[in-house]
Amino acid sequence: MAKKKLVNEQITDSITQTNTQVVGSAPSTAMGNFYTAMGLAMSNLNNNATNSQQQANITMQSATVQGVNGLAAIGTAVLGRASEGIVEKDTE
Repeated sequence: MAKKKLVNEQITDSITQTNTQVVGSAPSTAMGNFYTAMGLAMSNLNNNATNSQQQANITMQSATVQGVNGLAAIGTAVLGRASEGIVEKDTE
């Protein structure tokens, strides 16, 4: 006696084709996700590098300004000291 089929063969063929398509496209989908993640990681890396460079430039500029102010203050202090000596000599 022949086995009685419970499900139409067209249904099982359709499901088999769908499963095969999903399994077949899994590697390409995984690689697409991988490349997307790597692209995001690289853009974040470049963004962080740019931000670090900007912050370093601001720090270097402020250090330069402080150095120039220090040099200018030394000149002012020397002039003030010399002026003080002249004024003290005149008052003696």
